Amino acid sequence: MSEPDLPDPVVRAVEAALFAATEPQTVEDLRAQIGAEADIAGALTRLAADYAGRGVELVERGGRWHFQTAPDLAWLLRRETEQTRKLSRAATETLAIIAYHEPVSRAEIEAIRGVQVSKGTIDVLMEEGWIAPAGRREVPGRPLIYATTPGFLTHFGLTSRRDLPGLEDLRAAGLLDPVDLALEGALATDDRDDDPGDNGDGSSDESDSLLENHRDRA
Repeated sequence: MSEPDLPDPVVRAVEAALFAATEPQTVEDLRAQIGAEADIAGALTRLAADYAGRGVELVERGGRWHFQTAPDLAWLLRRETEQTRKLSRAATETLAIIAYHEPVSRAEIEAIRGVQVSKGTIDVLMEEGWIAPAGRREVPGRPLIYATTPGFLTHFGLTSRRDLPGLEDLRAAGLLDPVDLALEGALATDDRDDDPGDNGDGSSDESDSLLENHRDRA
């Protein structure tokens, strides 16, 4: 049995160089890698003929050579790409409130934020798979209440909600807004000047309660 003909070493070298290249190569580029005496042009012509009609073809564009998939097979290579969307400030705040205070109703979220929560904000978080309805609050009207999902924990790399950062962690990481820091300072001053739970007019300070809840969870 006769041994099969061995491939031309220059052809093999040019093929390997083109596969390894991160950008199209000129004849001069290949000659610099393989050797000045090598017949680069002849090797390219042979390779182009060998790959013609296959799933991967060797093509020349503007004096530069590269491998590409056959144009008629482009439909096989189409993939659905996920587009990342940056959460709005309203969605970020809503998600944080749900994560730290779940289960909560929309009205409770609005009471903490101080502004209305649009239906679109809740929908975005549900579409991401980070929150889901968790039943109804047994109060007049029986409003829906929301809680985070296992998908929320997975996305943010948390084992459980106990791993959520506390107030001190957020401050150390520089993630608290200056307004939040100013509010905390003002509330601390009020605590020293006033009786606990009394802001001077007999009503409790809701923001103070929110910060205390964060401290308890930290």
